[in-house]
Amino acid sequence: MRLKFLFSKIIKRNVARSFIFMFLVFLTAGFNSQAQDVPENLSATIHIDQTGEPINPFLYGMFSELLHNMFEGGIWAEMISDRKFFYPVDNSEDLVPGNSRRGQKRWRPVGPEENVVMDMDNIYVGKHSPKVLLNGNGNFGIRQEGFWLRNEKEYDGRVVLCGDPEIQVEVSLVWGSGENERQTIKIDHLTDGYMKYPLYFSGVGDTNEGSIEIIGKGKGSFNIGAVSLMPADNVHGYRRDLIDILKELNSGIYRLVGGNFVSNYNWRNGIGDPDRRPPRYDYAWNCVEPNDVGTDELITMCELINVEPYIVVNCGFGDAQSAAAWVEYVNGSEDSPNGMLRAANGHPEPYGVKYWGIGNEMYGEWQMGHMVSTQYSIKHNFFAEAMWEVDPTIKIIGCGASLLEEGTTARHRRSPLPSELPFEYLSVDDWSGTLLSGSYQNMDFIAEHAYPPFNMHFDKEKQEWIEHELTMTERIKITPGRIKGAVECMKVYEERIPGLADKKMTIWIDEWVSGGDLGTAASLHEIFRNSKYYSMSGYTGFSGLYSHDQVNATISPTGQLFKLYRTKLGTLPVDVTGNSPVKPLDGTKLVDIPSEPPGSETYPLDVFAAINKDKTKLTVSVVNPLDSEQGLNLNFEGGDVSNTAKYWTLTPPERRRGVGGQIQEPEPLEEGEITSTSSINVKPLSVMLFEFDLE
Repeated sequence: MRLKFLFSKIIKRNVARSFIFMFLVFLTAGFNSQAQDVPENLSATIHIDQTGEPINPFLYGMFSELLHNMFEGGIWAEMISDRKFFYPVDNSEDLVPGNSRRGQKRWRPVGPEENVVMDMDNIYVGKHSPKVLLNGNGNFGIRQEGFWLRNEKEYDGRVVLCGDPEIQVEVSLVWGSGENERQTIKIDHLTDGYMKYPLYFSGVGDTNEGSIEIIGKGKGSFNIGAVSLMPADNVHGYRRDLIDILKELNSGIYRLVGGNFVSNYNWRNGIGDPDRRPPRYDYAWNCVEPNDVGTDELITMCELINVEPYIVVNCGFGDAQSAAAWVEYVNGSEDSPNGMLRAANGHPEPYGVKYWGIGNEMYGEWQMGHMVSTQYSIKHNFFAEAMWEVDPTIKIIGCGASLLEEGTTARHRRSPLPSELPFEYLSVDDWSGTLLSGSYQNMDFIAEHAYPPFNMHFDKEKQEWIEHELTMTERIKITPGRIKGAVECMKVYEERIPGLADKKMTIWIDEWVSGGDLGTAASLHEIFRNSKYYSMSGYTGFSGLYSHDQVNATISPTGQLFKLYRTKLGTLPVDVTGNSPVKPLDGTKLVDIPSEPPGSETYPLDVFAAINKDKTKLTVSVVNPLDSEQGLNLNFEGGDVSNTAKYWTLTPPERRRGVGGQIQEPEPLEEGEITSTSSINVKPLSVMLFEFDLE
């Protein structure tokens, strides 16, 4: 996934896209919903007997990456930053190298700085371990601040120590300045080899400025190898409140590891004893990866929330043999070399992960290990063959990019474009076309990403991107346009690549954003309309489903939207026609817009309809991007519906980040019933879902 690409001060190195961009878009996504031409007697006809392919539950899937605060400082319950001491313990203001994670806390010396040195000889994990020097005349050690503590909570953890046996180490959880505003655990009889000591605290006070101290008393020295502290109610290391939210949302599938991160990720660093896993610098996102969440923890999370895991292997700096070894670690028998390693790590039975992606955004110059499409097709084949040799039952997802994906990302290239946009089908610049031509026999699905710009369009004559302020009606069509454009490209590939059509390959759009919740609803509509070609989607990212701080969490407006669709929307799409064709978007076909605009023929509303599995209910979902209520006449053909209908209204608020600050509570869903089903009124700036009985 790509992050830093719009703002030059943020982007310097990785012209990629991600959550910083996504949140910046969200903060400005409300915005320009000025009045537009609305036809009189706007009508939609629901063709109940004209159905498409069923909506795969994987279309409600999510994307995850070990970046920023999705895990550390997010769903992972660890409270301590840099718990294995990647950085030296000192009083400096700078982190070298830098760390882009939000809310990164620092270890500081207690007492003179010179009494804490970084020992490079007696190392527990990583490159060094802090050594505290004691002279018998005071308390010296280390301290970390910034913890939110609550008196109804219990906390447990561990500390790894070694040192002189005659000294005493005290580990204190502190919530105030008074003598009675701390709890202390005393540890005696250290040894010259590292040992783990349990920590447990209860009955602490309320504060958002708590701290943990590790100090020594006596004369001599002691080393600290690692420290951990979590709320005692964690679930296999995860925050219980966030696990409960994600389980309730029932998202179908999670794309794991994924993103730019994976191209410099070694899966072997994320297995075994968590305290012994080395922290490593992530050069994709300029941050430290502690490797506390690795393969076993990620699959465990999927089990906890009842979703299918989908693992992406390192095809950047990685090699085919390492990818095959990872498959064996996850799926191999207990007597295979890597299966034996998994069993030693506490999971004798194979996990049986079915879905495996080969590489992330390898078409982008920002991606470590990037190469030209013709060479990458060969590399994909090496990987697929090696992985299938270990487990021939797995399904492989190729790293694709249609002409629209290649066109919109071309603005990030450091080198001049080899040719004008749009690129030609099946040319070396057509990444998906080249990959499918040389590798479709070695994949089951092809991936696509959608991170379109929401404030510009491409001018073919000028061959440049033009700043363009969009209305909300235009904005919500940007990502659906990319979704429809990828299908358009796939149809051409099926016509031009011999044998591809017979394979009936579908697209996994396993990363996408939309510029706001109304756009998310419209994007889901477009994915569902094209359910013949889409069998998985991965919304960027699962952390957008909730709003949280260090101690509290709630479902977010985005989570509320996904929950509404997942629980109420039908699963069998039906055709919708109307009397108001979608207006074209500005841009260039096959660069940033498809040949035909996305959406339903009910402009400016976007209407989608589906029947439930039992064919007893019809649901009609409507997105209104205008700031005024809109009337819509409904006609039904090919079946009879009841004269009344239930409805649910979601009015998404402007988005704010909840991490470390104010939690954003979703607006309550408005529920009701209408008694005249021939005409409905759609609330301003809303998503409304209507449920009819089929008779």
